[in-house]
Amino acid sequence: MDMEMTFPGGKAVDALFEGRRIRTDQPKSSGGEGSAPAPFDLFLASIGTCTAYYVLAFCRTRNIPLDDVRVGMDIEPDEERKRIGCVRVVIRLPASFPDKYRKAVVKAAKFCAVTKYILDPFEIAVEESSPETS
Repeated sequence: MDMEMTFPGGKAVDALFEGRRIRTDQPKSSGGEGSAPAPFDLFLASIGTCTAYYVLAFCRTRNIPLDDVRVGMDIEPDEERKRIGCVRVVIRLPASFPDKYRKAVVKAAKFCAVTKYILDPFEIAVEESSPETS
């Protein structure tokens, strides 16, 4: 298996991937211990961190300091559907950021692979396997 999930106790589920453990837990309000991010929190964080990586790469290749550059996310609910309605990634650029690169850094951030896969998703197949057949 490329990635394996384990059950360390309570409502926690860990993912083992390329020699690393990615911990998750449910919040206390859902019966977990809140000892790690919930899986959906990691999903949202993957959007933000992937987008921020492209901002980082853009700035580094142009020797633009990152000291006052910030990437944040505003998560807007869809009350009717009882889910997230919009995730707005906001790149906060300092006044010292070169004007000629302001639109370009936003364009670069849109290369985020996580966002691309959300907008054009791959198939997710869930299936059962017994030890005899695996």
